[in-house]
Amino acid sequence: MDSHLSPRALPQAPADPALAAALYEWLRELGADEAICDAPLDRTVAAPAPEPAAGVGPGAGAAGALGARGLDAPEADPPGHGRDPRAEAMPGAHLLRPAPAAPARREAQDARARLDRAVAEARAAATAARDLDALRAALAAFPHCELRQGARSCVFADGHPGARLLILGEAPGRDEDREGRPFVGRAGQLLDRMFAAIGLERRAEDPARALYITNVLPWRPPLNRDPTSEEIEMLLPFVQRHVELVAPEIVVLMGNTPCAAALGRRGILRLRGTWTEAFGRPALPMTHPAYLLRQPLARREAWADLLEIAHRLGLPPG
Repeated sequence: MDSHLSPRALPQAPADPALAAALYEWLRELGADEAICDAPLDRTVAAPAPEPAAGVGPGAGAAGALGARGLDAPEADPPGHGRDPRAEAMPGAHLLRPAPAAPARREAQDARARLDRAVAEARAAATAARDLDALRAALAAFPHCELRQGARSCVFADGHPGARLLILGEAPGRDEDREGRPFVGRAGQLLDRMFAAIGLERRAEDPARALYITNVLPWRPPLNRDPTSEEIEMLLPFVQRHVELVAPEIVVLMGNTPCAAALGRRGILRLRGTWTEAFGRPALPMTHPAYLLRQPLARREAWADLLEIAHRLGLPPG
């Protein structure tokens, strides 16, 4: 424990051994567990190496050397060493030195290499899938995403695979993980009502009036946390292949995570309502129904987005 008091402010050791023992015990109860030095050290400034005192040299005796350095001073560092000799003499001083940066860089490089291998395997598996059933099997067997270990279900998709509109959500929640289908909780019920207002339903048999719904992540993140950038990058090849196989006319990016995956951007409140392109198809970012449940006043903007979709598909609302 470093002291911020000057040496003059520190109590001097009493001559009475019993009183000295009581003082040391009091310091120990306060948290002092080792003797470091008599004065505080500024470790942000490297102290220059002390100059040898006059009369101290290779032929000087031990008494002369002690008189020049003092009883408690360490040996001087070689000139130009740039370290504080008092700090180097402290017990446990090696623990205060900064750790070398090379191991951290190697760890980051190894993590990047593992992610690159996982992305390459995901791309190969997704490309090899010739239909949605094969893609579902490839996704369920993908071993590199740790989310699968804590999830109950691999939530693949719901709705008509020939639908003109594909809704890309973020990740399953608790209800979706339990049932194995996307958007089945309160947010999903609101989504169904929203699109029913423009004549689209996930249970419609007519592809012109149907919805197809999937997510960026098929497994529920712990405690419904946001997906990480590594998880998004790892599973993006499956999302891209999913859109290719369904071949919708329009993709709705429902929330921040789909925008990050498809557009490389976040900020759904800025992006919503503006047509863009994702996976080679027209795309419209929209606020997630869960946000609309928390912010009912935002439903007016969501209704404007629905009217944009209805106009693009040639569907009269209602």
